[in-house]
Amino acid sequence: MGINRIGTAGYPRAGYTAKKAERNAESTEKGFMETVAEKAAQDKRTDYDEKAFESVGANAPEEVKQAWMEAAKEVSANGLGMKKNGMLSHISQMMVQRCNKMLRGEADNQDILGSTVESAIRATKQALYDLEHPRVYVPKSIEVQQAQIKEREFYMAFLEKLENCL
Repeated sequence: MGINRIGTAGYPRAGYTAKKAERNAESTEKGFMETVAEKAAQDKRTDYDEKAFESVGANAPEEVKQAWMEAAKEVSANGLGMKKNGMLSHISQMMVQRCNKMLRGEADNQDILGSTVESAIRATKQALYDLEHPRVYVPKSIEVQQAQIKEREFYMAFLEKLENCL
């Protein structure tokens, strides 16, 4: 027996409330699916290699950008470890350089590559050296080790293309 349409267990009885909840679920689901489709379309338009470059080389000349994009296409990786879906595979050496600049209080800590081809070469050589000579041993998963191998390949290809610009 219920009072004011509330059953004995304290829950509303089935009836118009169930249909109302069903209609709300359908409208919410439709909105969610539309949102997912829009996000997927936006992600297809986003070039994460270019986005990665902009985050470390905002003041770099066009030759550096072209070298970055060519190396990223060649190796299927970039210097920030940003994957094709925008997720980060690991903490790259260029990210470490950016954090170090921030900790030192440098005003433009986002600009790792500098404003010349020579400064981009120096930054890339430093990242490559730091990758090959870690200061402290830290055990890494196989996925991170594989990502670091790709990162090294990227730095080598990027350096080669930068040196051809000189």
